[in-house]
Amino acid sequence: MVRLLMAAIALAIVLPVSGTARDAAQFVSNAAVFLLFFLNGLRLPRHEVMAGLGNHRLLWPLVLWCFGAMALAGWALWQAGQGWMPPLLALGFLYLGCLPSTVQSATAYSSLAGGNVAGSVVAAALLNLLGVFVTAPLFSLLAGGGAAEFHADGLLKVVGILLVPFILGQIAQQWLGGWVRDHRPLVTWMDRSSIAIAVYVAFSGAVAQQFWTLIDLAGWFWLAGGTVLMLAAAHWGAWVLGGALRLDRPSRITMLFAGAQKSIAMGAPLATVLFAPEAAGIVLLPILLYHLVQLVLAAPLAARLNPT
Repeated sequence: MVRLLMAAIALAIVLPVSGTARDAAQFVSNAAVFLLFFLNGLRLPRHEVMAGLGNHRLLWPLVLWCFGAMALAGWALWQAGQGWMPPLLALGFLYLGCLPSTVQSATAYSSLAGGNVAGSVVAAALLNLLGVFVTAPLFSLLAGGGAAEFHADGLLKVVGILLVPFILGQIAQQWLGGWVRDHRPLVTWMDRSSIAIAVYVAFSGAVAQQFWTLIDLAGWFWLAGGTVLMLAAAHWGAWVLGGALRLDRPSRITMLFAGAQKSIAMGAPLATVLFAPEAAGIVLLPILLYHLVQLVLAAPLAARLNPT
């Protein structure tokens, strides 16, 4: 996934889509996002969701942490960065804070660390499902209606491109669910390709605006420093919260990875829906850097937490 994201960014820098081709590229990106959430709807078993919803001591504090504490941390960095970095780059930290957790990597690393795997699957799935409803309105509320040319019609796009295909996937699960399970490698490839297309289209818009001329040395410093602060606050806070709630060790590990990780799988597609192409690429910079570093950080952290 890291290699694919880097390839999409490199391609956007070398061969950005522009001019009349941009509308066609945006249509392809929207179609890929529609497919991504349709597949998510197909492979998320309803009975697993209902069974996992009973773990209230883990799930609801995790929801409040992800969409409450992390969103406020992103808001604080957005406020602190104003005047020190471009407005859209600062706004990207607020956008990062409002995003849900990952599904695949949070579950995989929780498993490697000896965490509650079933709880991880349900928690990450629930956070992403709630993210369809929560992320855009929460971001709008904290940023203000005029931020980054965000308007109410963006919510309609979210419903049409993210929520509707997910519901259709849930409906079609009884007919196509078996096909998804039997073709897991192909479905995974389709997932990652959809995300890469969204990143490519978003960064093409930023490249067309020559985003590197809009960000000075202080801005890049704030991007790196803000990402480190968000990572530190997310991991330390999620671990401490799990301890304060007196969760057992496997559930506390689940809280750590599901609470600290943020989803580029939701972030990139949603950015292309909510923002203009020239804005989306810059807003995505914090989540892209955060996502890449969290994957590198999670492997040794999981190995250290594993009791075996």
